[in-house]
Amino acid sequence: MNSLDIHNIDTEKIIEKLNTMLKPNRLTHSINVANCAVKLSEIYGCDKEKAYLAGLVHDCAKYFTKEQIDSYVKKYNIELDPLEIDNIALSHSVIGSFVIQDVFNIQDMDIINAVRYHTTGRENMSILEKIIFMADMIEEGRDFPGVDELRNLSFSGQLDKALITSFNNTIKFVIENNQLIHPRSVRARNYLMQENI
Repeated sequence: MNSLDIHNIDTEKIIEKLNTMLKPNRLTHSINVANCAVKLSEIYGCDKEKAYLAGLVHDCAKYFTKEQIDSYVKKYNIELDPLEIDNIALSHSVIGSFVIQDVFNIQDMDIINAVRYHTTGRENMSILEKIIFMADMIEEGRDFPGVDELRNLSFSGQLDKALITSFNNTIKFVIENNQLIHPRSVRARNYLMQENI
């Protein structure tokens, strides 16, 4: 699918379909992320249609049953890493990157990768990946300690600093709760730190 097709996608139809896949509060969150991604795109010179679409569909696999997960893993030969297996909080982004191709016919690699890495991040993220990652964190419905700082950084042209701060917060939270840290997040943080020295 070329970028022209992206601009002709019927987002109302996508929202109707998402309404059957997501709980109402998660659909509201997804629309908020899409709108936030558009605002960030205006600041960072990213394609607004792609940002809106990626934000809209980023959580499409969030409520998949074990059967749905197994079906997609088998159908597309998806390789989940040990931390993602039986962990929908992490795996929904990887699985979602295949779902958007299958269900919504979104074949644009920028959008696919933005969905795939919106939970953990990765090294050398594209501008769209960074925008979707941060929009997911700071959309208007989010309310957690430190969210205002992340919003201020994101909307004042300091996207990388916002990402580093977000990774720091997440890693601290995971450590304090004695949980496993996904190596992609550590690598993403370290990469950004080195880029911004």
